[in-house]
Amino acid sequence: MPDFLASLLGIEGIGWLILAGLAAGLVRGFTGFGSGLVFLPVAAQLLPPFGAILTMTVMDLFGPAPILRRAWAAVEKGDLGRLVLGCALVLPLGMWVLTRIAPEIFRIGVALLALAMLAVLSLGLRYRGRISRGMVGGIGGLAGLLGGMAGLPGPPVILFYMSRPLPVATIRATILLFLLAYDLLLMGYMAAMGRFMTEFLWLGLALSVPNMLGNWLGARLFRPEWEAAYRVAAYVLIATSALSALPVWR
Repeated sequence: MPDFLASLLGIEGIGWLILAGLAAGLVRGFTGFGSGLVFLPVAAQLLPPFGAILTMTVMDLFGPAPILRRAWAAVEKGDLGRLVLGCALVLPLGMWVLTRIAPEIFRIGVALLALAMLAVLSLGLRYRGRISRGMVGGIGGLAGLLGGMAGLPGPPVILFYMSRPLPVATIRATILLFLLAYDLLLMGYMAAMGRFMTEFLWLGLALSVPNMLGNWLGARLFRPEWEAAYRVAAYVLIATSALSALPVWR
């Protein structure tokens, strides 16, 4: 254990990674999503692309654990299957693209994607058209593409799938379980591609502690009557993280 702790503390920027993990948990506790939008722009500055994504994936696995049984009871199983199938088919393509781009491009792409998502959320934009069952599979494929290239599968699902005429609890449960399935698929594909690096598995496990603390703290602090203030705080954290990754500061 001492050797393990020493190796973690020896990682360049470990303090920033711990802070980013905590902030990511806070945002998820406030809003129910967005942890990747906070953590990945920071991690992309300090870790190689596959290492940053794997660390984020492992760290984020534990957040929804207490509510998985309840989510499974509420999920729209047909939609979940279509989302996962689309993701499974396209995710390897996104990961292949990631092998072909420079780490600098990955870092900038993650930051710009986070800022774009933030702009859409801030403006309250949503897809207003009808979502067919076939389109659900396409949304899963787009999520897999972005998840493979940038480790951010959530934006397509949040922006498009929420237009489904389903109860809010069902939509939240389906998104939560889809993201869990994405995490498992990603780790499986990484292992198959020889990109599963054990050191980032341990780093993700270590960072799950401040992340779960942030989740707990965000949920404890949340008050429905202050929802607008919490949302603003979450947006500020996302913007700060994304802007820090842009090359204009270097």
